[in-house]
Amino acid sequence: MKILNVCLTGPFSDGYNYQDNLLSKYQRIIGNDVYLIAPRWIWNHKGKLEIINNDNYINSDGVHIIRLHMKYIENINNIFKTYHGLSENLSTIKPDIIFIHGCQFLDIKKIAKYAQTNKVKVFVDNHADFSNSAKNWLTKNILHKIIWKHYAKIIEPYTEKFYGVLPARVDFLVGLYDIPQNKVDLLIMGANDIYIDKYCKADISKKIRQSIDINDNDFLIVTGGKIDYFKKQTLLLMETMKRMPNNVKLIIFGSVEKKLKKKFDELCKNKNIKYLGWINEEESYKYFSIADLVIFPGRHSVYWEQVVAIGIPMICKYWKGTTHIDIGGNVEFIYSDDQMEETVLDVINNKNKYAIMKKNANKATKNKFLYSEIAKKSIGK
Repeated sequence: MKILNVCLTGPFSDGYNYQDNLLSKYQRIIGNDVYLIAPRWIWNHKGKLEIINNDNYINSDGVHIIRLHMKYIENINNIFKTYHGLSENLSTIKPDIIFIHGCQFLDIKKIAKYAQTNKVKVFVDNHADFSNSAKNWLTKNILHKIIWKHYAKIIEPYTEKFYGVLPARVDFLVGLYDIPQNKVDLLIMGANDIYIDKYCKADISKKIRQSIDINDNDFLIVTGGKIDYFKKQTLLLMETMKRMPNNVKLIIFGSVEKKLKKKFDELCKNKNIKYLGWINEEESYKYFSIADLVIFPGRHSVYWEQVVAIGIPMICKYWKGTTHIDIGGNVEFIYSDDQMEETVLDVINNKNKYAIMKKNANKATKNKFLYSEIAKKSIGK
């Protein structure tokens, strides 16, 4: 089938570990002809926004990328941006399926107009919830409950399914946009099968651990992601390492907020803590795969689902609408920051409890977090 992904709510950068990258990649791998329409904006290697001048090309995943110029002014942060050429590209590509990444953009009405007169299946996903959107009265009651609800309703008659990528984001579709329950479903985020196959093997894991001086009898905790004021609980985790058994080691990766750096560097003086700095997508699989336990003490990130797919027991901060990562006893949730040390010690010291968590983490259910499976569901298979 010919599948068109429409990613016009924000930047799209090739080679990233985001859902729009991996979903289109695996739609291609499972045998489809895949196109993706995006703005000209990308995140560069320094984490800064910039414009790319290559408007039409096939990326390394075999996905045909078409980048559209904005009307009026090139400003990716403009909430009400609109684009040149969407309707023309729809008519040229003639997709069998359109997968819309986020329904919060004005030009969705052009897709609805195309779907009205052409035989095409439409799927829409949603990445908005109350932790990243609708955080005040204005954005909740005006921007989402009136404006973006209006555009969601425009595309609804032609849509097979609206997907929330977290349970909280399914609820958001129903609660704020009034999408009927029978038209919504959960489409989880997940992991890149290729890196799972590459790193999740006992002999490979042993070599990686040896290369960074982690012994067989060491209990290795890994945590990763941006360390900022939304995830500063990583500093609390580092603090607890002072009171952990000597064979417990902690590996941390990710960028650190400037204002937290002094405290972070001080805590890194603990000989049982290794800080790897920023690492790329592939390396994240490499280091998560060697962990005995992965801890995410702050806000949700896509790493959570990635670790479920790898099959490592986890401790995570509880957030409403994110408990889908519990596939039957693979994860312990922390409900307040002061529970962290007690929870970590309980998992480490209770060998029977840890063994059960490890067994549960490796249930066949974890495979539903692979993008090869998620890609099938994304197009109604």
